[in-house]
Amino acid sequence: MYRFSRFIILVILKIFFRFKVEGRENIPERGGFILVSNHISYLDPPAVGSACRRPVHFIARDNLFDIPLLKFWLKAVGVIPLKRDSADTSAIKKGLKVLRNGEGLALFPEGTRRSKEDRYLNPEPGAGFLAAKGGVPVIPAFVSGTDEALPRHAHSLRLTKIHVRLGKEILIERGKPYQEISDLIMAKIKELSNN
Repeated sequence: MYRFSRFIILVILKIFFRFKVEGRENIPERGGFILVSNHISYLDPPAVGSACRRPVHFIARDNLFDIPLLKFWLKAVGVIPLKRDSADTSAIKKGLKVLRNGEGLALFPEGTRRSKEDRYLNPEPGAGFLAAKGGVPVIPAFVSGTDEALPRHAHSLRLTKIHVRLGKEILIERGKPYQEISDLIMAKIKELSNN
């Protein structure tokens, strides 16, 4: 289901949004990895997932699973539900299991979509925790254009260009506090916006 969904989404993105990806060579060919990105629109997960040739498991807020048809699809493509207002150890354990199995995990360190007024939100420490405990390559990504294609509170799509830039692996220093690691990750994502 994941590969089929990715193929359909990729075709739609290329035809209607002139989808462009840079840096695909930075994704490891094998083994677990964490893909971290800025978050500006509901279109970010499909764009970031399509930019990566290897399957990735996203962590998404659990209330998305309240919609029956969406729940079926989210489970089928390996999305991990997260309870946002508590320390959800179940989601963390599932994320670490994905990494131990040699698969990809995609995170949005900001935790939620930012508004148009906010350039970036402060990253949550959970991303730093997973990066520290996972012991796998952490690849930053910067997505642009999705906030124009589907802004917050919009009810329809605009056909604008969507671009994903994948950066080089972030070196995570052992023993650093999780918040510092999250801040480093966010800084690397921001650097990609300037290239």
